[in-house]
Amino acid sequence: MLAEHGLYINSLIYEIEYSDNKIDQEYRIKLEKEAEEHGLDKLYEEALKIDKEAMKTISRNDKKRIIRVLEIYKETGKTKTEIEKESRKPETEFEYKVFMTNLERSKLYEKINKRVDIMIEQGLIEEVKKILEKYDEFPTAMQALGYKETKMYLDGIISKEEMIEKIKMETRRYAKRQLTWFRKNKEIIELNMEDSNEENVRKILEEIK
Repeated sequence: MLAEHGLYINSLIYEIEYSDNKIDQEYRIKLEKEAEEHGLDKLYEEALKIDKEAMKTISRNDKKRIIRVLEIYKETGKTKTEIEKESRKPETEFEYKVFMTNLERSKLYEKINKRVDIMIEQGLIEEVKKILEKYDEFPTAMQALGYKETKMYLDGIISKEEMIEKIKMETRRYAKRQLTWFRKNKEIIELNMEDSNEENVRKILEEIK
């Protein structure tokens, strides 16, 4: 459960409907440029003034989510927290349990590093090359981990070794943010990946009785 999916989990268990607001690309580019030239601190403080509640779960290093808080406010005149409260149903229609698999930090990072090596071996660089040949502009979805660093390598900004290490480092940071997010939700039940399958199944069955 590592993916960037706290948002999706909230939308499922709390039945939150996120509106599909049109993105102001010029505003996003402006914020991206500001973050690149002056760092994230200023944008973080701006977002904090706008929506203190939302920022409680957003790291100072999480550029994507900081920018999104600012974008939502500009697009709607409302905070991210206000929109979520308006779209959240008073009660869910079903009972639920949320489980999170977890692993000791050093072993998790080891798996992340190995996964990145496999991505490179299986053709990540070639995949990004094909996308760049197909599109005049780099698609927004391609700003995801791995893709943007590969583009930096193809543009000659960093070496291949620097690209690989940067992907690993950013993925480790991302994993840490996700773990922090999930652990703030006291309803989430952790399963230790080092325990046997039988032990984790037993724990799940006990919880859902």
